[in-house]
Amino acid sequence: MKYHIDKDSTTSAYMQLYHQLREDIADGTYRYGAKLPSKRLLAEESGTSVITVEHAYAILCDEGYIETRQRSGYFVIYRKHDFLSSAESTTDTSAQAFYGPHTGTHITHNTHAAHTHTDSEFPFSVLSKTMRKIMLDYGEDILVKSPNHGCVELREAIASYLARSTGIHVQPEQIIIGSGAEYLYSLLVQLLGNERIFALESPSYDKIYRVYQACGVMCDMLTLGPDGIETAELNRTKATVLHITPFNSYPSHITAGVSKRNEYIRWAQTQNAYIIEDNYDSELTVSSKHEDTVFSLAPDGMVIYLNTFSKTIAPSIRVGYMVLPNNLLKMFEDKLGFYSCTVPVFEQYVLAELINSGDFERHINRVRRARRKSRDIDNK
Repeated sequence: MKYHIDKDSTTSAYMQLYHQLREDIADGTYRYGAKLPSKRLLAEESGTSVITVEHAYAILCDEGYIETRQRSGYFVIYRKHDFLSSAESTTDTSAQAFYGPHTGTHITHNTHAAHTHTDSEFPFSVLSKTMRKIMLDYGEDILVKSPNHGCVELREAIASYLARSTGIHVQPEQIIIGSGAEYLYSLLVQLLGNERIFALESPSYDKIYRVYQACGVMCDMLTLGPDGIETAELNRTKATVLHITPFNSYPSHITAGVSKRNEYIRWAQTQNAYIIEDNYDSELTVSSKHEDTVFSLAPDGMVIYLNTFSKTIAPSIRVGYMVLPNNLLKMFEDKLGFYSCTVPVFEQYVLAELINSGDFERHINRVRRARRKSRDIDNK
């Protein structure tokens, strides 16, 4: 067996073993359904203890790579399409946020009795651990005022995450941080002008319409068909801004196929219009097929991408971001560059650490797999 533990390494033995096993599972050395070596055999072959192997297996179970079957051992359940890409690094502290340093026991946090756990809930232990790390690492720097467009640490982390997970390749300076989607909607009205007609999906999330209406914008509601906005509706509208939620639109849960997304792009080119691509909740899909964003399909200059962390982490995390095309950067700076960032630097540093450590994407992968498993059971 090839697993080797470097006793001189600063990385703990169980984390070294975890990394090697995860790599073998991800590259197909252990295929879906394969049984892993027993804890005792792996401990003997790697020169470690059974508890060390238990720790490594426990993390792999928690992340959805393997599962334990009573009296049968550990089996691979990893399938590539169940996972978004995740950061390569996993630290000892992030693993210990799930498992104690000396046992394989799962650590839970006692919350108020009225609190209801959902499958998309971010692990509180990871969040609190990250907050403590940021306070220790940054000290009084968490009290300073944020740069107007957001901290460079978070903007860089988001840029890397978008490249890994969506194929959107942008520079950090194209990313603007704000306190949630509604705030960013109002900024976009100020940027593009409220004299424009904004076209929205019908039905769509009610707050989108209400924010635009409060900003004095005339909205044209375009009827959704089974694959997105109906072609006849696109042809009739005089709008020059199209606000779409192309993935899992609420409340219809319609996802626009790639043909429809390209139709949106052709429409925008013909109308000399902008598209606002609102991808709220898009990460938590159970779809096994990678869906290209409109931003990644379109030529540079016509699509503004928008997303938040409210669904993927917690509703209390009122942090969103938008990605501006290069041709709007100077206009944004000239018209709105004076606005202060509405998100405290502490929250921005915490989010950057969650993304860079891989904790954010590991959580998304767990949710995706759990939802897929639930869907498969329901469909049986």
